[in-house]
Amino acid sequence: MLLYQIYVGLHKFENAVVEVKNAVKMRKIQMVDLGSQYEKIKDEINASVQNVIDSTAFINGTEVKLFQEALEKYLDVKNVIPCANGTDALQVSMMALDLKPGDEVITTSFTFIATAEVIALLKLTPVLVDVEPDTFNIDPKAIEKAITPKTKAIVPVHLFGQCADMDAINEIAEKHNLYIIEDACQAIGAEYIFKNGTKKKAGTIGNLGCVSFFPSKNLGCYGDGGAVFTNDDELAKKLRSIVNHGMTVRYYHDVVGVNSRLDSIQAAVLRVKLKYLDDYAKARIAAANYYDKTFANNPKLKIPVRFKNSTHVFHQYTLITKDIDRAKLQEYLQSKEIPAMIYYPVPLHFQKAYNDPRYKKGDFPVTEELSKRVISLPMHTELDNEQLEYITNNVLDFINKN
Repeated sequence: MLLYQIYVGLHKFENAVVEVKNAVKMRKIQMVDLGSQYEKIKDEINASVQNVIDSTAFINGTEVKLFQEALEKYLDVKNVIPCANGTDALQVSMMALDLKPGDEVITTSFTFIATAEVIALLKLTPVLVDVEPDTFNIDPKAIEKAITPKTKAIVPVHLFGQCADMDAINEIAEKHNLYIIEDACQAIGAEYIFKNGTKKKAGTIGNLGCVSFFPSKNLGCYGDGGAVFTNDDELAKKLRSIVNHGMTVRYYHDVVGVNSRLDSIQAAVLRVKLKYLDDYAKARIAAANYYDKTFANNPKLKIPVRFKNSTHVFHQYTLITKDIDRAKLQEYLQSKEIPAMIYYPVPLHFQKAYNDPRYKKGDFPVTEELSKRVISLPMHTELDNEQLEYITNNVLDFINKN
């Protein structure tokens, strides 16, 4: 009887130990873990925001100017023009270039809708082209083929965290006298390495560069925000007027403008986080390296290709699946509490709002294939090895079972 009681007691003890271990759970896996990131810089963020509140300078306050100057220094660019969001950054850039209704602007069909949206809003003509199968970025050869006498600008999108082939794009733009507006919303901090060995940050290469500070971006605020970059002082002067209702002097409106300002609280958050941007990139690269090492030799997964002329800051970590039911993989991961996203399931030329008789199924084979096969895994600055191991093990478990 005594032995039985001892046995029952030990069994209960073992169960209690298991329950304690299970209680010490791994942190919840998120696509972007802004909460954990905030905890590490909480005191700095709180103090910076409190300073704005104490000053009551909520619009065009000191923090906006200080952030602008800090970002100009980081990017080594002459002018940063803060604005309300990344979409506005693209729109005001096109307004500053005096593009006219009917002018054609070339961009990619494999991107977020904002890139083409602003072109259409300004009554310009979006001309969509295919992307390269390895980098997912706009194909320079496709750009060249799409140019007509009406073409006025190219908008290369530095997708998922690395730069498009800017050597080739610059040559095309120079040859045809075209503007370049870089959509660098996913690639802030990435560096482009030119053929001659010189380097420039994403967004500082073309006539204008645009970024978003949406919270999930590599440099994200706690609301909405954006900016335009340029080394052209005249363009910068015009942009500053456009984002402020077309004013240079208060109540004197020289151009048609919009109301697009970065508020002081968001600037205060961004100025703190800018100090950590390179460290954030290192953390993302470390996570990407872990994914790469795990998936590199798997015949059903193609890991992201890192373009030799650009660093990669991994806004997203995007795999190309092969002979896998992508929807079932996503569903399986979600059942294991692992978020996975599909960017972008419907290419721009298949979107109802951008239906155009010029384009039909099969015109952009790379884009159409990628939209069916890509899947993005959690990618942010706070991923730890326990989480990465759990994610990768479950991806491999699904593949092995299917």
